[in-house]
Amino acid sequence: MGAWTVLQERQAMLLDPAIRDWVLIPIMIVMVLVGVVRHQVTVLLNGTPKKADLKSARETKALQRGAILRAYGTHLPEHAFQARKVYLSEAFEKGTYLKDPNAGSKPKQNVMQDPAYVETMMDGMKKNMMNIIPQTVIMGWINFFFSGFVLIKLPFPLTIRFKSMLQRGIETNDMDVTWVSSLSWYFLNLFGLQSVFTLILGSGHAADAMRDMQAMSTMGMGAAAGPQMGPTGQPQDMQKIFLGEKENLELTEHEWGLDNVETRLLVKYGKKPRSVLVDYKKSKALAAAASSASHASSQAAAITASAAAGGSGRKKGKRQA
Repeated sequence: MGAWTVLQERQAMLLDPAIRDWVLIPIMIVMVLVGVVRHQVTVLLNGTPKKADLKSARETKALQRGAILRAYGTHLPEHAFQARKVYLSEAFEKGTYLKDPNAGSKPKQNVMQDPAYVETMMDGMKKNMMNIIPQTVIMGWINFFFSGFVLIKLPFPLTIRFKSMLQRGIETNDMDVTWVSSLSWYFLNLFGLQSVFTLILGSGHAADAMRDMQAMSTMGMGAAAGPQMGPTGQPQDMQKIFLGEKENLELTEHEWGLDNVETRLLVKYGKKPRSVLVDYKKSKALAAAASSASHASSQAAAITASAAAGGSGRKKGKRQA
C-alpha cells in the first residue's frame, strides 16, 4: 500500500446527506432565484431606452473611423489610404464632427449642474446598488448560518495553490484540497452560473458576476460615466481628442498588404528563395530614403528660391528709392 493511498484513507470523510439537501442545493437555488429577480428589477429600472443623440454618436463614430483606418489601413491601396487620411485629418483639425464647435470658447460649467449628467449618474448608482446588495446579503447569510461547513468533494485532484480558493472559512492545513467549503461554494456558483442565467434569461442578462465585482470596486462611478465622460466623471474635451487622433493619423505609415504578394506566395511554397524578399525590402527601403532625400532637397531649394526672390525684391526697392 502506497503512501498516497494511506494519506487518502486518513483524510477520508463521510458527509451527512442532510448537508447536501439543506446547504449545498439551497445555496445554489437561492443564487439562481436572486439572479433572476435581480435581472427583472434591473429591466424595470432601465425603463424605455433613450434615443441616442445624433451629434454625440457622430463624434464617437468619427474617432472610431480614424482608429479603424490606422488599424486596418493595410487592406487599402496607397491612394485610397492617403485620401481617407487627408480627409479625416482636415475634418479633425476643423472640428467638422464636433457636437458643439464653439464649446472651447465658452466658459466651463459645473457638471453637477447638468441635469443629464446627474440623471445618468443616479441611474448608474441604482443599477450598481442592485448588483451589490443581493450579493452582500447572500454572503452574510452563508457566513451566519453555514460558516465552517464542508459541502462537496471535487472528483479530480488539484494542487495546493487551490486550497485558499476552495476552503475559505476553514483554517485547516491537513484537509485535502479537493474539499469545498460553503463560502467557496458561493463563489464557485457566483462565477459558474452564468451559463444557467444565459439559458434562462438569454444573452445580455443583468445577472453578471463580473459586473458585480466591477461595481463593488468602482462604487457606481464607472457606470455613471457616459461615453463622453472621462475616468473622473468630467466631460472630455473632444477638440483635444480629435487633434490627438489627427496626430496619430499623420504618424501612421501605410504598407499595403498585397504589396509584392506574388513573390511572397512563391517564397512561401518554396518556389523562390527567401533572399528575394530580403533584397526587395532593401531596395524598397533605399527607394524610400532616396524619395525622402529628394523631397527634402526640393523643399530646401524652394526655401532658397523664395529667400533669393525676397532679397532681389529688397534690392530693387532700394534702387528705386
